[in-house]
Amino acid sequence: MRYYPVMLDVTDKKCVVIGGGAVGARKVKTLLECGARVTVISPQAHDSLVDLAAQGEIILHARGYKSADLDGAFLLIGATDDADLNEKISRDAHQNNLLCNIADRPGDCNFILPSIVNQKDLVIAISTCGQSPAFAKKIRQDLQCMFGAEYGVFLELMGAVRKKLLAQSHAPEEHKGLFNRLIGGGLLDLLAARDEDGADALLEQVLGAGYSIRELVGGLNDRFECTEAE
Repeated sequence: MRYYPVMLDVTDKKCVVIGGGAVGARKVKTLLECGARVTVISPQAHDSLVDLAAQGEIILHARGYKSADLDGAFLLIGATDDADLNEKISRDAHQNNLLCNIADRPGDCNFILPSIVNQKDLVIAISTCGQSPAFAKKIRQDLQCMFGAEYGVFLELMGAVRKKLLAQSHAPEEHKGLFNRLIGGGLLDLLAARDEDGADALLEQVLGAGYSIRELVGGLNDRFECTEAE
């Protein structure tokens, strides 16, 4: 099986998770981080899911699955240890043309979930097409060491630079050269070293006055603390 790589926007879309154990709880966490409206169906639920329901973050139905639970759904994740139930969930999803993932059952899915390296706006997805999830995890761990928190801070800064340039009526086609000069000038290394003065000097050299870390995104150490906390 060859999969078509895609980044999916689930913002404000109904996503249903069947199964309330540890696996289901992890799936719910990721969906919420991506802005989904999550409904969980499970007779028993992980404490974290109960807490999220009490806070109004998710809808939790403490009962078994019904086919009608898929009404209005955009995406479905099956995270139960009941093979017959997983098969029914997959069948219902396909009949309704829904995106469907059944944990550890790639043959019942029309998409699979990759292993992910996430540094804020830098998202690297790793897939072995279901052949070896353990190896995908190993690659993720290797990449996590290679791409540290500075990458998230760098992209946040680049987004702020781009927004300010657009507000000043800079032509978008001019941005590529400016960004290449910032990258080639070692901005990422300066951020990794938390050298705010050096980064500010490079920003001013390439972009002119009015472009500094503090003016664009706030203090550099504060941005790292925020990124690392996330």
